[in-house]
Amino acid sequence: MIKPPAAETATPPCVIRNYRPSDREAVRWLCCQTGFLGQPIDPVFSDRELFADFLTNYYLEREPESAFVMEIAGEVRGYLLGCRQPLRNQFHNFIQNFRLAARIVWRYPRYNAASKRFIHWMLSNAWREVPAAPRRTAHFHINLLADARSMFNTRLLIDAYLQYLADNGEKRVYGQMVSFANRRGEKMFQRYGFRVLNKTEITKYRRLHPEPVYLCTVIKDLEDFSQFKSQKTTMVNN
Repeated sequence: MIKPPAAETATPPCVIRNYRPSDREAVRWLCCQTGFLGQPIDPVFSDRELFADFLTNYYLEREPESAFVMEIAGEVRGYLLGCRQPLRNQFHNFIQNFRLAARIVWRYPRYNAASKRFIHWMLSNAWREVPAAPRRTAHFHINLLADARSMFNTRLLIDAYLQYLADNGEKRVYGQMVSFANRRGEKMFQRYGFRVLNKTEITKYRRLHPEPVYLCTVIKDLEDFSQFKSQKTTMVNN
């Protein structure tokens, strides 16, 4: 069972650090707490354990050195899960999907109507609605709780990961971000130095959101990274 941290409050300062095994439950909880357009995933899919397994297992179990967390007042309020080994990630996901499918079959009769619609979407449309992405390029997923979201905090978290990639010789990185009218538009990606490669509408949100919701693939070249070198010594927001 995925349990929330001891408290859901957040005060400065903000610290970005490497993921630790002790952060696992907090990251999984946060994944579910932000899974529906930055809000809890429960109206879309009620099986939090399976949802967190699907989205975090590879990063926390196979490549934890590429994960970062944001702490505020000693609590994890955001995370970035990264991958520098895309082929290993793809193989892991291929095997994991069979294991998760078996669990879904077993649990399906107990799911509510919304969760069953989510499973139907996964089987029928999900693979068509994921925009194309470079297969041999580092990537990441990022989520922050509402009280921790700001351009400054997001940049701190992304910069820590970009610095890590640059230090390890990576040349570019991509992410896949959910975007709609007033959240994560193309101009926002450009502020972080990313350009949008492509985007597709995610139809599973049509019943639950008044505006079209898109999944965007964004990419950034890392060849000139001098601007981030100066930020390496400290990542604290006073």
